[in-house]
Amino acid sequence: MSIDVANESGVTSVDEERLSRLARHVLDAMRVHPLAELSVVLVDEDPMTDLHVRWMDEPGPTDVLSFPMDELRPGGPGRTSEPGVLGDVIICPQVAEAQAEKAGHSTEAEIDLLCTHGILHLLGYDHAEPDEHKEMFGLQGEILAAWREREAAGPEEDESTR
Repeated sequence: MSIDVANESGVTSVDEERLSRLARHVLDAMRVHPLAELSVVLVDEDPMTDLHVRWMDEPGPTDVLSFPMDELRPGGPGRTSEPGVLGDVIICPQVAEAQAEKAGHSTEAEIDLLCTHGILHLLGYDHAEPDEHKEMFGLQGEILAAWREREAAGPEEDESTR
């Protein structure tokens, strides 16, 4: 799986390697093909505002935007998705920080949520309707709970060190 994380935001507290591990966790949970490609980009408020106005016709910066490419869908039991380019998830750490403060958790936790949320959008999930909202946010919660459990357990043992 090719996961490219680019921090163009100037925010140095974001752990790009950790964010890449999270993205891989989400893609694995959704049974996305191992040859799929994903890009996660962190940007400042000005570029995020430009994207938000251009693509959503809404003012100001937003927290996360998703730009799907090959319209891949999740795999199912015993099968993965098709290979292809999943797309881009764009996150604004400054907006994430403000939201985290209001939500009472860390900026890292908010960025985790936004990355997961953005990837689910790339996979075709939405939350415009109540049933879609319930499905997407339920799945997002399950994936993040498994991620937090996995991270709390510490780094996985590399087979080469056994």
